[in-house]
Parts: sequence; C-alpha cells; structure tokens
Amino acid sequence: MTFHPALAFCTGAAFVAYGLSCLRSESMKAEFRRFGLERLRVLTGVLEVLGGLGLLVGLVWPPAMWLSSGGLALLMMLGVGVRVRVKDSLLQTLPALVLMLVNGFILFASWPW
Repeated sequence: MTFHPALAFCTGAAFVAYGLSCLRSESMKAEFRRFGLERLRVLTGVLEVLGGLGLLVGLVWPPAMWLSSGGLALLMMLGVGVRVRVKDSLLQTLPALVLMLVNGFILFASWPW
C-alpha cells in the first residue's frame, strides 16, 4: 500500500492545533466537563500534541510514525467511545471516527511489511 506523507503532515499539524486548543480553550474545558472527564483534559491535550509532533517527526524517523499513529488511533477510538456514551450525534462523533480511521491507515500504510 502506498503511503502519502502529506496525509501524516496534515494530520500531525491538526493534532498539534487541536491538542493546544484542548489545553487552552474554554469551549474544550466545557466539553470535557460535559463528558464528565475534566481531570483527563490536560492529559488528552498533551497526548494529542505529542502524537501530532510524532507524526511530523515520523516523516524522517519512521518508528515515531508507527508509535504516534497507533497511539492517536487508540486515543480517537476512546474519543468515539466517549461520544457514544454521552449519546452525541453521528455528526458530533464523526471527527473522532474519521481521525481514528486515518491514523489506523497511516499506521498500516507506513509499517515496514
């Protein structure tokens, strides 16, 4: 399977931005309160920033790509689970679901078979 580095670059940049938003944004603080997961907001933001940076580093050092894409896919799988648990709509759940699938694809496509 052909792996396109632009996908990892765009996804990495998006996770860095979203992770920083998670750490600083009042709307993200409110979202985590709504989920009942206030105590996990900072950890989630840090993991998203680190995962996004890992995807970017992975463009030159592949083990970082594998670790980061796998970790972000898992994080997004948990995000989908949270969205389902709080009975969010499909539209609200879709970003986490798409990012889970994209990171799973990056992991699979960049793995040294």
